[in-house]
Amino acid sequence: MEERGRAGSEGMKQLEVFGSLVLIMFLSSCMHKQVPFDEAEWRKQVEGQSVEKLYAPHFKDGRYFNPWMPRGHGGFWRFVKWKFSQKAEYTKEEKEYKPKFIPGMEKRIRSMPAGDFIAWIGHGTFLLRLQEEYWLTDPIFSERALFPRRVAAPAMTGKGMKDLTPRVNVLISHNHYDHLDVESIRSLPQDSRIYLPLGLKNYVESFHRGWVQELDWWQEINLGEGKKLICLPAQHWSRRFGQGHNETLWASFLLITPGVSIYYGADSGYFIGYREFGKKFPNIDYALLATTAYHPRWFMHYAHMNIPEVLDAFRDLGARYFIPAQWGTFPLGDEPPGYPALDLRRTIRERNLDPSRFRILDIGQIEPIRKASHTVKG
Repeated sequence: MEERGRAGSEGMKQLEVFGSLVLIMFLSSCMHKQVPFDEAEWRKQVEGQSVEKLYAPHFKDGRYFNPWMPRGHGGFWRFVKWKFSQKAEYTKEEKEYKPKFIPGMEKRIRSMPAGDFIAWIGHGTFLLRLQEEYWLTDPIFSERALFPRRVAAPAMTGKGMKDLTPRVNVLISHNHYDHLDVESIRSLPQDSRIYLPLGLKNYVESFHRGWVQELDWWQEINLGEGKKLICLPAQHWSRRFGQGHNETLWASFLLITPGVSIYYGADSGYFIGYREFGKKFPNIDYALLATTAYHPRWFMHYAHMNIPEVLDAFRDLGARYFIPAQWGTFPLGDEPPGYPALDLRRTIRERNLDPSRFRILDIGQIEPIRKASHTVKG
């Protein structure tokens, strides 16, 4: 019996050594390759999406999915392949570029007793003041988004929000750590109202005692006084510790008031939904679209847009102004955090687009809302 035990133990050790060797060989082979990606083939797949499926059921067997183009779950090994693949080269400027930081946001807001604005706190966190009411998108003031560490401080924190207003309306797009940050939500005024996609209400109510409402894609909420909030599809996915793969929904939002219409895109790959949103909801004034984590393309293309795709999405939406989100704060893709802003400016020039329609904010910058050229109907 003792001999068998030793033999079994030795066999397990050999198996572990063999497995380690296989892993090392695999990682070593990946380190010397840049995985190719066919942009033309990807765009062909995107253009082949069915508009009707944007409205199709998107929940089955306990999981949500994108019915127009379901995402295959690559699993751990695909993630490992990314992490150990050869990285693209970036210039010194691209590596070091960061947004400027404008201090004193709370004080500057207090000196503006009237007027609507959009202010960038950092990453996907924007503070909106619309008709004397405050809105906050995907608040994260923490030093880390689980593992990635901030390279730029937030322009305001939850304490600043409490000092500014007794209540803020909060939009949560999905459960990834750079969009749903527990400590940041806890730091907000207790009476804050939170709107989020299906499957997240019970979780958020476990640490936020205020009002929480779940929304499904295409669901509209009448906010009174000519205002409404619409939950819209996005091409993404969800997961965090304690919540399995795609067990909660992801979304984008359209906030409509009598004076302005603002689309918050959050995380999403490029998909036919943007054209449908532009047709169904004409006269969008501002599009806040993510510009981050799009390198390498073979790994990121489904769930994140590169700059050409972001500009296509902006065109599809028919929005008047574009504000890039999620750059310059956390290192999430292979590209340096500040790289997307440089990439965006280059592409605007290459496409000969009107630069006045692109509002590339610095952290802490307060952008007064420009008067809309239309009034909201209905």
